[in-house]
Amino acid sequence: MTVSRSDLLRRQFDLTWSLFEYHLGRLEPEDFLWEPTPYCWTVRQAADGTWTPDWADTEPDPVPVPTIAWLSWHIGWWWSVTLDHVAGRPPRERTDVTWPGAGLPTVEWLRSLRTDWLAALAHLTDPDLDTTAPFPWPDDPEYTVADMLAWVNAELMKNAAEIGQLRLLRVVVSAPAPEPPK
Repeated sequence: MTVSRSDLLRRQFDLTWSLFEYHLGRLEPEDFLWEPTPYCWTVRQAADGTWTPDWADTEPDPVPVPTIAWLSWHIGWWWSVTLDHVAGRPPRERTDVTWPGAGLPTVEWLRSLRTDWLAALAHLTDPDLDTTAPFPWPDDPEYTVADMLAWVNAELMKNAAEIGQLRLLRVVVSAPAPEPPK
């Protein structure tokens, strides 16, 4: 059986999303802003109630440990911008993508981005997949829209794994110590 490239990319996305959904459905509001170390990137609430992510134009060394809040904002940012490119809209600036807040607002936001993504994928044809990718490699003819879709899948898988690891770590750190074996 032959599987089209778009079907293969969709299958890869569906697998990645199912792994992400495992953690999304288990996140508690207090998971989002938990800082596992003093050197973290997170989102901070401004006086007007909006959330602003920590950011540096040049990646710091060492790289700060991101919180689940920062990672979920990061997913929302790159996914929103990618959707803008796929739809032919002017892409949003990083500062225009606002994190909705801890808990259900962010989970619902990410799930709605998934719905938007699936709708966008449904309209892409093989010739569309062969066009030059507008993002994240602007106008480099070496990279196609198919490469961009594969990048989205890989980026989501990486961020989902980071969120899952932080969630699990927080549970272990917050749990009472087990009794030693007798």
